[in-house]
Amino acid sequence: MKKFLADLGPCTAIIGAQWGDEGKGKVTDILGEHFDVIARACGGANAGHTIVVGGKKHVFHLLPAGCLHEGKPVVLGSGMVIHLPTLLEEIETLKKAGVHLLDRLFISGSAHILFEFHKKIDAVMEERRGAEGIGTTKRGIGPAYMDKAARSGIRMEQLTGDLRKVLTEKAKDVKIMYGIDVDIDAELAALKTAEHVLKHAIISLLPDFLREFIEKKKTILIEGAQAVLLDLDHGSYPYVTSSQTTAAGALQGLGLPPKILSSCIGVAKAYCTRVGSGNFLTEDTGEAGERLRERGGEYGSTTGRPRRTGWLHLPHLQYGAFINGFSAINLTKLDVLDTEKEIPVGVGVDTNGKVIYEKLAGWQTSTRSITEFGKLPKAAQDYVLFIEKKIGVPVRLIGTGQGREEIIVR
Repeated sequence: MKKFLADLGPCTAIIGAQWGDEGKGKVTDILGEHFDVIARACGGANAGHTIVVGGKKHVFHLLPAGCLHEGKPVVLGSGMVIHLPTLLEEIETLKKAGVHLLDRLFISGSAHILFEFHKKIDAVMEERRGAEGIGTTKRGIGPAYMDKAARSGIRMEQLTGDLRKVLTEKAKDVKIMYGIDVDIDAELAALKTAEHVLKHAIISLLPDFLREFIEKKKTILIEGAQAVLLDLDHGSYPYVTSSQTTAAGALQGLGLPPKILSSCIGVAKAYCTRVGSGNFLTEDTGEAGERLRERGGEYGSTTGRPRRTGWLHLPHLQYGAFINGFSAINLTKLDVLDTEKEIPVGVGVDTNGKVIYEKLAGWQTSTRSITEFGKLPKAAQDYVLFIEKKIGVPVRLIGTGQGREEIIVR
């Protein structure tokens, strides 16, 4: 671990390399112990980060997983859309677990507030799409970013102001466009509750705040949300999220200069999953796909809905590696493949758009909790090295179970 940490440098981003749900929370939690500041840049409560510590499962939707480490400043960036009741609930859950966050939580004043009416708009928009639905989580993410882009959103810096007039005008527009009644009093009450708890945590100029840490030689760990194939600009549009999910997007969301990023870890499952609609070239809808779902516990941490499952598609990892400049790969859930006799890996697409597979031998023995690469079965080692060679990025971390300690560091 010491050599790996030295290679990372002072500012590391952890970015999903597929369609999300790759296990970014676990590596953020593990590495968070060794960094001074933990930050999340973009996205909202449609992201679920699950980690297991001491046999106890922790699920976060807005807070970065590294927040479990006491004493570490936790930053929520300008690129986020924040549902305040969810944030307060997460803070309270941590408090009950003995983790105190409020005195070390810092929220960009430029982050936008996501309201209950955004959720209702999301549901109406998805219903209107009918059979062409995107498959959103209906957490209001898209509508909140719509307001941001239209320059009509409400930001965290306005939390302490009188917003009744602004919300009254907003309610008129929402009623006309979507037929939705906005409960202004309920929204204002939620804002007042949040103001009481969070007003001290709001930072007016986040770049200036982070610059002070950098000038003091503090190290920063950035946890990305979702993944590169869901990026609004570079993902499988229109079946994408509504924010930037790349390393460049993370830097933008925090107001950090590109030159500050010293390393970028791409997180990919040893197979692949996807939630919602959209193309999934290597999807397996048969018995093997069902095995992956059950062995991997592939049900959404935000919605609980079953994830679509399938195999790695290496051109996608190469694509993500180029866009983000991955310096290392964290391959997660290798143990889920333990029972497979043969493991297909997508290596390209033919002229008819059909996936070209290479089939690798399975190992059919447990890799659970192994922490040394040399102790993996030979076929499992070969599988990792095959991926590494094809994408041209070293696989430095390999997950062999849910627990914090169940990982191989190379």
